[in-house]
Amino acid sequence: MLFEKVALVTGGCGDLGNAMALHLGRAGAHVVVWDLKTDDEAVEDVRCFLDEEGGAIMYQRVDVSDRTQVESALDDIMAQLGRLDIACVNAGIVEAQPFLEITQENWQKHLDVNLTGAFNTAQSVARKMVDSKTEGRIIFTSSWVGAIPWPEITPYTVSKAGLNMLMKQMARELAPYGVRVNAVAPGIVKAGLAGKQLETEPQYAARVARVIPLSEPGTPEEVAEAVVYLASPQAAYITGTVLTIDGGCSLFQFDKA
Repeated sequence: MLFEKVALVTGGCGDLGNAMALHLGRAGAHVVVWDLKTDDEAVEDVRCFLDEEGGAIMYQRVDVSDRTQVESALDDIMAQLGRLDIACVNAGIVEAQPFLEITQENWQKHLDVNLTGAFNTAQSVARKMVDSKTEGRIIFTSSWVGAIPWPEITPYTVSKAGLNMLMKQMARELAPYGVRVNAVAPGIVKAGLAGKQLETEPQYAARVARVIPLSEPGTPEEVAEAVVYLASPQAAYITGTVLTIDGGCSLFQFDKA
């Protein structure tokens, strides 16, 4: 499906990014993973490196909030692989704090990684695609809480709301170049950032138990399959869309009787 395509996954050492990398590899893509781990840690942690069905051929340690690192890493991709067709802009953080207790550091860190880091990556990738006349795919990892407020994660929800508009702006302006730009918006996934909250924040786990109409948290694999779809020829007529994969979280859920 994606044979001879080169796909980049940022935040690829996390549960969601790892699943994206693995599924893109299985679909035939050559996968490049960015994260903040050392090379040795990445080889240990990124399962797609070790999967016989397909996996990453390249790992780069990149801080997406640093524009210089982003551009240098992309130059290396182009030099070594000659092209870039798909970019999964997935790197992100979440740290819970009640609104009245949010620190300036917490606020700024979320914006630096989740929004500015996404901008750094997406604009730099888009420039490469336009320059090489590649009708590529840029796929952001947003969240259902980019449109629905959720207690105690204001910096995160605001960054994801901004990410949704960044995606739409890019889709509008890059359409004449054939570059499709979309986002996946996972709901509550029992892995990655939300998985950590489920394990460490009892108040979060209690809310989760009440708000998913389909009852169970999602999986990284379900999100990754949606990413592969948006990267595939079957999604050629889709741009500017947030594909929500949330088990109905964004529907209004009455307390169960």
